[in-house]
Order: sequence, then C-alpha cells, then structure tokens
Amino acid sequence: MHFVTGGFSGATQVAVDLALAGLERSGMPTLLVLRRKRNTDEARVQALRARGLQVEVVAGWSHLATLWALWRLCRQWQPDVMLAHGFPEHLLGRWAGCWAGVPRLVQVEHNTRERYSTWKLWQSRWLGARTARIIGVSEGVRQRLLALGAPADRTVAIPNGIELQRFARAEAQPFESREPSVLMSARFSRQKDHLSLVRALALLAQRGLKPRLRLAGAGKSSYRDAVEREVRALGLSDQVELLGHHADMPGLLMSQQIFVLSTHWEGMPLALLEGMAAGCACVAAEVPGVEGVLQHEQTGLLVPHESPQALADALERLLRDPALAARLGRQARAQALQAHGSGLMLQRYLDLIRSL
Repeated sequence: MHFVTGGFSGATQVAVDLALAGLERSGMPTLLVLRRKRNTDEARVQALRARGLQVEVVAGWSHLATLWALWRLCRQWQPDVMLAHGFPEHLLGRWAGCWAGVPRLVQVEHNTRERYSTWKLWQSRWLGARTARIIGVSEGVRQRLLALGAPADRTVAIPNGIELQRFARAEAQPFESREPSVLMSARFSRQKDHLSLVRALALLAQRGLKPRLRLAGAGKSSYRDAVEREVRALGLSDQVELLGHHADMPGLLMSQQIFVLSTHWEGMPLALLEGMAAGCACVAAEVPGVEGVLQHEQTGLLVPHESPQALADALERLLRDPALAARLGRQARAQALQAHGSGLMLQRYLDLIRSL
C-alpha cells in the first residue's frame, strides 16, 4: 500500500510510479491511497484505474477522518508493507498502519524542509522506532532526517528518477529551432518562488530583453493570485502566460530553450530532472535538494536563493549567448540520461519492499 497526498505533487508522482511498477513489473498486488485535496483531479484518478491500478481516495478534510478511513482500508486490505509518502501523510499513514497491525511500515520523506512542530517531531521519532525503513529521496533529505533524530541504521537515500523515454524526441528537436522563451513547471505553493522569477523578468525588460515566460502547474489559488497580481503590477501581462496543469509537459519542455526552477527548498526536484532530460538550458536556485543535481557552469546555472537580480543575470547570459545555452542543455540531457532514470529508482524500491 502506498499512501500519499492527492494533490498530484512530485511526491504523488513518485508514489504513482512505484505503485505501477509494483503492479506491472513484479505482479505485486498494490493499492494506491490518495488523501483528498481541493485540487484532487478525478480525471487523473480514473486514468490510473484504467491502467489497472487499484486506487482509493480517502477523506482529507480532517486528520481524524483520514486516520479512520486509512485504518479501515488497512484492516480490509491487510497489506504486508505500507509506504507513507510526504508530510504529514507519513505521520497519518504510519499511525493508521500501527493501529491496524500492518507488519512493515516505511516512511518516504520528499523534502528537506517540513513543518515539524515539537509535537509532530515527537510523533515522527516515536513512529520511527516502529518503522522498518526511512527513505530520503536524495542524500540531502537523508541528512536532514538524521539531523531530526531518525535511526541511522534504518535511514537510507533512494534518489528520485524520471521516465526518460518520454523525452526520447529531444534529439530530434535541435536547440536552435526551439522557442527562446523561459518555462517554469511547478505547483503554486509556499515552497516555490515564482515571484522572484517574475521580478527577474521585469529586470530583463529594463535591459531590453523581453522573453515570454510560461508558468505551468496547478496549486493553491492564493499563491497563483499573488503571482498574477505581481505580473500586472510590473506590466508583464503580455509576456507571462499561466498555463495551469499541462497534459503534455515533455512536449512543452522540448519546445523551449530555457527551464527555470525558482524555489525556496526541494527534496529531489522532478521538474528540474525533466527540464534536463528535455535538453533545456537550466537555471535553478542553489538550495538543499538542488545541490548535487545541477552542476554550476557544467549542466546549468545555479543562482542564490530568492535573488531576482542573480536570476536575471543568469537568464541574460543564456539569452545573449545561445551557444552557451545550447551547450548547457546538451550536457544537462547527458547527465539526466546517465544518472536520473526511473528504472534504477524503481528497482531499488522494489528490492527494498521484497527484502521487508
């Protein structure tokens, strides 16, 4: 059983990939449980069921309602192993699993920065003593878990990966034929820093550069509204396009020259891996979770966190030097193909589940 937020974030995508791999690669009976959010997309849920995956959506309006529904599912389904992904889902999932007598519990931490109050940190440590494995989706996340008191002998790193086949056509779309615009794919949330990117675009306009900026992703309306207000206030409405959820992100990425991940913190950013696999010239904030994925001046450009000035400088370099941008794009794609495929990630998870 995989339990994860129904918001279709990066954590959700990892859980979906793992559930499908368990079903399709190993014949392992697998149940995916989503905690309902306001933006849970029923069409995407149905699409997963159409692929043969068992999917349940449990109440998310209160923690007690979630716990009750999860406990009932655990009693009914009797999983051998439950993987609880993300925060606070890994707390809710493991509490329900403990009460229902699930033999093996696994925590999967997807970020280097979560809202651990004193009470929630106590819960995590208490549950950690009863958890078979604690997984960080990057070495940075693993180190953060250890700092929070996770048991070192059961805390491991399994880096996230992406389905590289979706970007097979990147070689057939030469960099110079792509649109010289900027794309950021990220949900609207407090974790992501869309505002710095919009402000960097305004600085570029002062330098005579006016690339189109496309923002792909759903998320909380309050954060999206704040971005829209900033776009209007800076007079950028004719340059910025908010796409919402985009059904063909690989196709969109492979049509663009520049990908940006402006963020406050990460775990292991799938969107950045996708930008690299698509052959985009990538710019990202130098924060935990990004470090170690993008090598500055080799596979992309790293900029200080929350710095529109530095972000504008990096984008100006790429826009004024297409040869540099093309080189970084080629090297980013080569790195993604070599080190960031989903096959290795999925195999490591399946091996771990079997070992438990």
